[in-house]
Amino acid sequence: MRFETKAIHSGRQVDKTTSSVTMPIHLSTTFERAADGSYPNEFVYSRENNPNRHVLEDCLTSLEDGHDSVAFASGMAAITSLIEALPADKPRRVIMPSDMYFGIRSLLSDTDIGTNFDFDIVDMTNLNNVEKAINRAPTGLVWIETPSNPLLKVTDIEAVAQIAQEAGAYTVVDNTWATPVLQRPLRYGVDFSLHAVTKYIGGHSDLMIGAAIAKSDSPMLANLRAWQHAKGAVPSPFECWLALRGVQSLAQRMATHCSNTSAIADFLVHHPSIEAVHYPGLAEHPGHHIAARQMSSFGGMLSFQVKGGWDASMAVAAKVQLFTRATSLGGTHSFIEHRASVEGSTTMAPSNLLRVSIGLEHVDDLKEDLLQALE
Repeated sequence: MRFETKAIHSGRQVDKTTSSVTMPIHLSTTFERAADGSYPNEFVYSRENNPNRHVLEDCLTSLEDGHDSVAFASGMAAITSLIEALPADKPRRVIMPSDMYFGIRSLLSDTDIGTNFDFDIVDMTNLNNVEKAINRAPTGLVWIETPSNPLLKVTDIEAVAQIAQEAGAYTVVDNTWATPVLQRPLRYGVDFSLHAVTKYIGGHSDLMIGAAIAKSDSPMLANLRAWQHAKGAVPSPFECWLALRGVQSLAQRMATHCSNTSAIADFLVHHPSIEAVHYPGLAEHPGHHIAARQMSSFGGMLSFQVKGGWDASMAVAAKVQLFTRATSLGGTHSFIEHRASVEGSTTMAPSNLLRVSIGLEHVDDLKEDLLQALE
C-alpha cells in the first residue's frame, strides 16, 4: 500500500462486535482470561497493552517501514526512554547535535540523565565533527535531529548513521518536524525514528503521545518495551484514538503545510525588515541539497530573525492577529514564538529569532498578517 492508504488502513479493521468502521475506544484497564488461564486476545492489562495503542503502534510501524513501534505518554517520555534503554554492554556516552529541541537540554540539565550519561554536543552538519566526537571515546548512541529546532539545520542522515554503525553505536533520528510523509530515516540505516506524535501526526493540538519506531529487532528495542511496561509512561486509549484519527489526513495536511511554508519563506526572505530566514526549502540554505536528497518536501516549520534585535522581534510577535503566540507546532493553526524569551537564560536561540509553525489557513491571509506585523 502507498502511504496515504496505509495511514487510513494500517492496523485497522471493521469492529467485529458492532461492525463500526471507526475503532471503538477501549477504556478497560484489564481483560478477562479464558477458562484455561490464557489470554485469547493477547490483552492482559492496559499498561502492558491496549487495543487502541496496539493499532496505533502497528500504524506507525507501517508508515515508517519499520519493524516495531513503542508508544509513550509524550515525546519527552519517548526521548527519555530511548536514552535510558541503551543496553548495558554499550558505553553510556551519547553524541547530541548542537541545535536541538530545548526540552532535551532541560532533560540533561535538570534530571539525573545528565549525570548518568556522558554527552558530547557537536554541530552535526559538519561530518568531521561527528567523526572526531566518535573517535574521542567509545560511544553508545548518536542522536540526530533534522531539520533541527529552532534553526532548521540539516544533517546528512545516511552519512552520520554509517559513522555511528562503524563505531558500534545505535542511532536515533528525531523525525518529528519532517514526519514519515517527508522523511523515512530507517531507510538510511538509522536504528530508531522518534516522533512527538503530539505534533504533526496528531495534527490538531489536542493530544500528547510520543513514539519510537525501530528498524529491526534489537536489545535496545527489548529494553524500550520493558521500560514502557515497567515504568508505565503509556498514552491513554483516548489519545491513541485521537492520534489514529489525525494520522488519516497526515499526507494531505503536510502537503498544505509545506506549500504554505514555502510561500511564507519566499515572502520573508525579500522583506527589508528580515535579517535571515531559516528554511531548508530555500536554495541558499546551507543544507538545501542534503534536504532535497533525503526529504520529499521541506516541512511546515521555519524560523526568521528580525532586524532590530530582541525588542523588534518581540514587537512582531505581539502584533500578529492570525498567528497564535503559543508553544508547540504541527497543528491546524499557525503559531509564532520568540524562543529566547521562552527558553530563558540558557537559550541557544538568537535573541531576534521567531520560530513559526505554519498551519492550514489560506497562505495569503498569513502573509498579510505577517506584513502588517512587520510594518
